[in-house]
Amino acid sequence: MADSPREITQLLPEWSKGDRNALDCLVPLVYEELRQLAKCYMAAEQPGNTLQTTALIHEAYFWLIDQKEAPQNRAHFFAMAAQAMRRVLLSVSCVICAICGLW
Repeated sequence: MADSPREITQLLPEWSKGDRNALDCLVPLVYEELRQLAKCYMAAEQPGNTLQTTALIHEAYFWLIDQKEAPQNRAHFFAMAAQAMRRVLLSVSCVICAICGLW
């Protein structure tokens, strides 16, 4: 995986041109970093949250593929992924609060 940063750099502009396959190729290259990011977010969640780290990554992926704006660089990609994960966690919290009658 020594050439992963180069591949990532090449895939980001392809994604920005509308190539959805570029995102599909990009995710396996960055999955471990996404997993670490998701683990950090999940560690901050309340006990009893049933969302798994893998599910958080997958839900964030669905949010990412719907974005009109593609990331400009590696840092921007991870910022977008982090934002997507926060949005997923917020949505899950809202659903739980609604079900429990807390809202």
